[in-house]
Amino acid sequence: QVQLVESGGGLVQAGGSLRLSCAASGSIISINAMGWYRQAPGSQRELVATFTRGGSTNYADSLKGRFTISRDNTKNTVYLQMNSLKPEDTAVYYCNAVADWGSKIYWGQGTQVTVSS
Repeated sequence: QVQLVESGGGLVQAGGSLRLSCAASGSIISINAMGWYRQAPGSQRELVATFTRGGSTNYADSLKGRFTISRDNTKNTVYLQMNSLKPEDTAVYYCNAVADWGSKIYWGQGTQVTVSS
C-alpha cells in the first residue's frame, strides 16, 4: 500500500505562483511513477506532469514552460511548481502513484487550486 498526502493548494491571483507537495509513504519501493493530475469542474481528470522512477518526466503539452515537476527522493516527495497561473488552471490537483509495474494505482485526496482573474 502507498499513501499520498498533498499540500500547498490555495487561492492565488492570475499571474501568481504556487507549489504543491505530495509526500508518499508505505511501500515506496513499489512505486514506478509518481506525479500530478488535475480535474476542473465538469471536466475529466487530466495529466499535469509525472516522473518515472528513472527520472524521466512527462508534461501536458499545454503546461510546459509554466509548470515544473521535481522530487526529493530523501523525503519521498514530489513537487509541482506552478508559475504564471491562469484562471483556467483552477482545479483540484491530485497526486498519483503507479506501483507494481502498473498493477496498482494510488491517488491522494486532492488539493484545491483556485486562480482568480
